[in-house]
Amino acid sequence: MSMSVPTVHANIVSRAKLPTRWGEFDIVAFSFQPGEPEHVALVHGLSAGTAAGPEPVPLRVHSECLTGDAFGSLRCDCRDQLEMALAELARTPRGVLLYLRQEGRGIGLANKVRAYALQEQGLDTVEANLHLGFDDDLRDYGVAAAMLQALGIEHVSLMTNNPRKVWGLRQHGIDVAGRQPLKAIATALNRRYLDTKAAKSGHLL
Repeated sequence: MSMSVPTVHANIVSRAKLPTRWGEFDIVAFSFQPGEPEHVALVHGLSAGTAAGPEPVPLRVHSECLTGDAFGSLRCDCRDQLEMALAELARTPRGVLLYLRQEGRGIGLANKVRAYALQEQGLDTVEANLHLGFDDDLRDYGVAAAMLQALGIEHVSLMTNNPRKVWGLRQHGIDVAGRQPLKAIATALNRRYLDTKAAKSGHLL
């Protein structure tokens, strides 16, 4: 499948080794159009300047969740999915994790905290976003497609529970050859969040 031109353009500006508790990755930084947040990729088993080839590359497209990824919030499953993906990618011969700065499904950190406050008043995560005047999910997968294009990747096997990610990447010319689920354990603190994602956002849980 030939890749279409994404609406966002990404250029690789730097690349360095990043040893992690799961294994060694390269961290790749990108530059974008003015005003676009900085995004990075963690790359395992793919050399710089080398085409990925026709076989699908295992891929996780992970949207930033400061509260979960950094602070260990138990309200969501974001950190669990991030760590499961990194562990799996480190075990494979090659793989990529795109870390997108699209906090709160694209509404930003301050609005995400406002949504948390509304959830404490009884709204679910989708209702809270709508109450604040946002759609359920404002993420732009043109950013991810542009990063993959810069890395020379056209064919992927996507690690996700979210069919919208599959659709979003395909809309921007990425061949999603398969989907691998990432299912975290439900707890008393995140069960309503997970149930809402399944019932209202179409996540395959």
